Amino acid sequence: MARWDPGAEERLRRAALELYLEHGYDNVTVTQIAERAGLTRRSYFRYFPDKREILFAGSEALPPALADAILAADPDAAPLTAVLDALSRIGTRLVEEVEGVPQRRAVIDASPELQERERTKTAAITEAIRSALVRRHVSALTAVLVAELATVAFQNAFRQWTAADGQASFDGCLREVTEELRSAFAGT
Repeated sequence: MARWDPGAEERLRRAALELYLEHGYDNVTVTQIAERAGLTRRSYFRYFPDKREILFAGSEALPPALADAILAADPDAAPLTAVLDALSRIGTRLVEEVEGVPQRRAVIDASPELQERERTKTAAITEAIRSALVRRHVSALTAVLVAELATVAFQNAFRQWTAADGQASFDGCLREVTEELRSAFAGT
C-alpha cells in the first residue's frame, strides 16, 4: 500500500460513521474502521489519535473562527448582536461544509463518552466568545453572560437544524431560537 493514500482521511471518516451507526460507537474498533476504509490500523493513526477524535477532527478550528468573526463585527454592534451574527455566519458555513452532520449528531447523542467530548468542545466555544467580547471592551460579566447564552442558542439551533433534516437553514434555526429566548426574557 502507498505511504500516502489520497482520500484516506475522508474514507476513514465515512467508514467510522457508517460503523458507528450500524453497531454503536462502543462496539466498533479502530481496526474495523481501517479495514472498512481499505487501510491498515497503522494508517488510521496517521490521521486520528483514537476512535473518538475521528468525529471531532477539525473542531479545534471552530473557536478561533468564531472569535475572529466576533472581532470583525461592526464595532458599534451590541455584544449579543455581534456574537449572534458571527454564530450565524460560522454555523451556516459549518453545516454546508461538514458531511454527515445529522448522522454524527445521532452517534454523539448515543454515547456518554462522546457527549463528554462535546461538552469540552462547547466549553472552548464559550471561552472563545467570552475572550473575543473582552477584546471588544465588553465588561467581564457581560462577556460571560453573553458567551454562555449564545452558546446555548448555538447548540439549540444546531439541534433544530439537524432535526429539520435539511429542510431549514441554520440561520433560520438560530433566528427562531433567538426569538424564543427574547420572548422568554420579555415574558410573552
